[in-house]
Amino acid sequence: MPASADTVLRLVRDQPLPARQPPRIVGVDDWAIRKGRTYGSILVDLERRKPIELLPDRTASTFSAWLRRYPDIEIIARDRSSEYAKGAATASKAIQVADRWHLLLNARQMVERWLAGAHARLRRLPLVRGSPVASGRRTRAYPRTRAEQAASADSRARWQALYKEVRQRHARGEALLAISRTTGLARGTFRKFAQADSFPARAVRQPGPSILDPFLPHLNARLAAGCENGTALWRELRDLGFAGSPKQVYRWLAERRTAPAKTTVHKWRSTSPTCPTADASLPSHKQLAWLLVRPPTVLDATEAAVLARVRQDPETAAVADLVQRFCALIRQCCRERQTRNNAQTSIEALTTWIAEARSSGIQPIGTFAAGLEQDSAAVRAALTQPWSSGQAEGQITRLKLLKRSMYGRASFDLLCRRVLLAA
Repeated sequence: MPASADTVLRLVRDQPLPARQPPRIVGVDDWAIRKGRTYGSILVDLERRKPIELLPDRTASTFSAWLRRYPDIEIIARDRSSEYAKGAATASKAIQVADRWHLLLNARQMVERWLAGAHARLRRLPLVRGSPVASGRRTRAYPRTRAEQAASADSRARWQALYKEVRQRHARGEALLAISRTTGLARGTFRKFAQADSFPARAVRQPGPSILDPFLPHLNARLAAGCENGTALWRELRDLGFAGSPKQVYRWLAERRTAPAKTTVHKWRSTSPTCPTADASLPSHKQLAWLLVRPPTVLDATEAAVLARVRQDPETAAVADLVQRFCALIRQCCRERQTRNNAQTSIEALTTWIAEARSSGIQPIGTFAAGLEQDSAAVRAALTQPWSSGQAEGQITRLKLLKRSMYGRASFDLLCRRVLLAA
């Protein structure tokens, strides 16, 4: 066609949108126009599985104005957004249904925030008797040099000083935002420091495979024969096909030497490393949160041992019991088709859980339960209704594909027409 690109775009914009039947059951979710800055909303007809509208923001006023155009909507499936809840409550009498996946996500995030403050205390717990030991697998990374260990200790000391400063300021009643501006810390960091009972030291991560692992039998045999020359060992490995650097061999050899190397700096010969001794290996607070929200029946022996270790702490045991009961309740409603009796039983179980969580004395659990009680109608509907915002999540994935295919240069109206016309 002998036409310019501007002409084609003008024709696309002038093309009328297809006429659609008024929706009865809709799902709403937000999507990033510019991630971290501006967001829009997508409306999906859950019965016909098609997007019906894109909104330029995710505010309650915009959503409520759209709802007034469709008074026959009966059910609105949404996430836990307070803006969507407010917009639906002011402009429609439809039943609001909280998405069950988002309920499980919020529970895990709550546990993760609590574990960030309690992780240092949990790392001091002893191992449980009979814990399985992974054979042939390293539990930590190869050691660093003395200079690297000293630099790590200095960095730890600086972070400990910042932690003490944040705790002192928070105890004096200073606002968290003012502390963030004064110390220059990120919002998530100073919140973690303010909520942590002790310094949240970095957790020891399980190391992944190393290119040195296939050559360990040769290294162990040469070490048993008395060879402690790192350069000579590296040259032997190089002839065997090792593609790494000599530094990797030096690090492996550093903790196995019977005497200091000839090239060791004199100040390191008689002093021990300044790096603090690591505690017994414990997964990070994010990994622990996953263990606490997963069904106990799907955990392997190692994961069950980790869970048994942290449950030695009474507060952790209480958190684990409450969270696992809540997750089991949500998952049961996902698996079973709810009859009237089952639905009433689930609602009563949720009411009992909220009451126990609010009286548990654990602040994050109580705050989470208060949020559920505030959004009680939508949460209870999630236990009885089959609808969710899963289709909206899928349409957002498709929307992002279209947006990225235009390299982010398309205006909102053109993206809206591409999404709706293609459906």
